[in-house]
Amino acid sequence: MNALTVNFNSIIKLTDEQFFQLCQDNRDLRFERNANGELIIMPPTGGETGNRNAGLTAQVWIWNDQSKLGMVFDSSTGFKLPNGADRSPDAAWIPLERWNALTSEQQQKFLPLCPDFVVELLSPSDSLSATQQKMQEYMDNATRLGWLIVRASRRVEIYRQDQEVEILEFPVSLSGEDVLPGFVLNLESMW
Repeated sequence: MNALTVNFNSIIKLTDEQFFQLCQDNRDLRFERNANGELIIMPPTGGETGNRNAGLTAQVWIWNDQSKLGMVFDSSTGFKLPNGADRSPDAAWIPLERWNALTSEQQQKFLPLCPDFVVELLSPSDSLSATQQKMQEYMDNATRLGWLIVRASRRVEIYRQDQEVEILEFPVSLSGEDVLPGFVLNLESMW
């Protein structure tokens, strides 16, 4: 099953609070919302993709637990981007000072910011072009480093601010560069 995009804008434009409540009331579904307010209904991942997502998030979490530099988020976390879109990357990270600048209420709901670091792991139900557009949307909203991991072809697209996308074929690891200093993602378990 592929993601479905539904446009209810001619009938109702959901407020941020209504969208958050829709997600809370339908926890078996995964929703995102693009900058035009259209709902994107995504199928749950299969076992293989879910396992790889968990491993990816675990590696980032372990690094962060040791470095204490920020906060790590899994694919269930919603982010309200500056352009109005609500997105849930497969893994994300923000520096501790950005987390601490949020109110307690903001920390409980979809975070009103764009992550500094995002990862999208392309699953069989994802469209490559739509996911590439999502990665560009993250960059346009101030993400500093993003990785699009395409398991089927063992390719990684690296997105950086104000740079062309770098494509790596068959990499065994990725560096967190200056965004996640000292972090190295081991990709052997992803393939």
